[in-house]
Amino acid sequence: MIPVQSILSTTLVEIVRRQPASKERDAFAWQLAVGPALARATTVELSGGVLSVRAVDRRWVVEIERARVAVLQKMQHLLGPEEITRLKIVG
Repeated sequence: MIPVQSILSTTLVEIVRRQPASKERDAFAWQLAVGPALARATTVELSGGVLSVRAVDRRWVVEIERARVAVLQKMQHLLGPEEITRLKIVG
């Protein structure tokens, strides 16, 4: 038996990946990857494989730095490893 969470996760990834590249798609994937609180405290921009993350204050920067590897992996899972190769935190 396949767990429901696995099916939903796989389906959601397929839906996100099928969307044309846009700020909205990237912001949606970001919210899925980091959760609503961190998503509200940040903005993201994807360009040339680099996801630039801007936080509203230093404490959120610390949180992003702490979770950098996991967040990058989640974003690569959602958007595809060819879409995002690096995470850049902008002061």
